[in-house]
Amino acid sequence: MAITNLSAGTNVEEIADGVYRINTPVNLVPGGFSFNQYLVVDEQPLLFHTGPRKMFPLVREAVGHVMPAEHLRFLALSHFEADECGSLNEWLAVAPHAVPLCSRVAAMVSVNDVADRPALALADGAALSLGRRAVKWLDAPHLPHGWETGFLMDTLSRTLFCGDLFTQGGTGAAALTTQDILENSEAFRQPMDYFSHSTNTMQLIEHLAGEAPTTLACMHGSAWSGDGAALLRALGERLVGNPARQA
Repeated sequence: MAITNLSAGTNVEEIADGVYRINTPVNLVPGGFSFNQYLVVDEQPLLFHTGPRKMFPLVREAVGHVMPAEHLRFLALSHFEADECGSLNEWLAVAPHAVPLCSRVAAMVSVNDVADRPALALADGAALSLGRRAVKWLDAPHLPHGWETGFLMDTLSRTLFCGDLFTQGGTGAAALTTQDILENSEAFRQPMDYFSHSTNTMQLIEHLAGEAPTTLACMHGSAWSGDGAALLRALGERLVGNPARQA
């Protein structure tokens, strides 16, 4: 399913079973950039990342092409930034049964103060049933940045919603690719290295790789299909080697 006749070039495409990428290209940097959100359709639908506040009408329109926006149950965020949760309260207003979904740290330090409804805060390894599938929360503090950072793993489709890992320049024209995304993401990282370079980076990478994802749902650029564990470990080797700081 691909929908491209939306406002401002926003497009929607199913990248895994019941998982839809919502993509909006923007002229933020030379060569273009994109913001993605991911809609998981199930008995209790979930939106991973809300998009910035000013992008809310675009993302709401896109969700509406797949399902009624008011039926959303969970609004998940990997960490506290505008593109992750800038329109959180707008979504809570249109989806009366929805709640924020985040890490315990995110709920404690930001979300429960900012959001109009209390968050459902998940501990590392906690699973949440959406119906026929479950999602698993994975704590990943400071990977790539933010004390509160974590990711979601869809155990049915083997999709890892990996936030700002593998951020790619360009518009993300291909919704799902099997081509290399590591070089693109590393080229984008080098001029403004936004990774925290935690002392336990490889331990955190291995924590994610152990889930053996087959789809990586990236927040900027194309989603990726393949051996996710191997690609995550390759990223970890780049981070530990720290080529961005040597450039």
